[in-house]
Amino acid sequence: MVAADVYGVAPHTGRGGWSWYTGSAGWMYRLMLESLLGLVRAGDSLRFKPCLPAAWRAFNLRYRYGETYYRIEFARTEGGDGGQRVTLDGVELPDGVIKLEDDRREHRVEVQIPRRDGV
Repeated sequence: MVAADVYGVAPHTGRGGWSWYTGSAGWMYRLMLESLLGLVRAGDSLRFKPCLPAAWRAFNLRYRYGETYYRIEFARTEGGDGGQRVTLDGVELPDGVIKLEDDRREHRVEVQIPRRDGV
């Protein structure tokens, strides 16, 4: 849930109203997962298009697909050819797209994001 109204006038400054406004929670989740962290899912495929703050060097998350977990680690890299690099269980994926499988195993994904313009 997400509070829809946060009051800015005394005596209720900072108090949230509509505290069970669940529609906003779903959109906030999508905003964070898809727009900021950059997970783009289409059917059984997953690709990454993060839009991160400049100060973020790395982050990780655990993504569930059916009964299978994907441990995804994102890290900014220096140098290289400037392209994003994605590996699944140690194997580089040239197109950067993961074919999701519900095999009940945990998979490790590494996403290397190039640092651009000194950021």
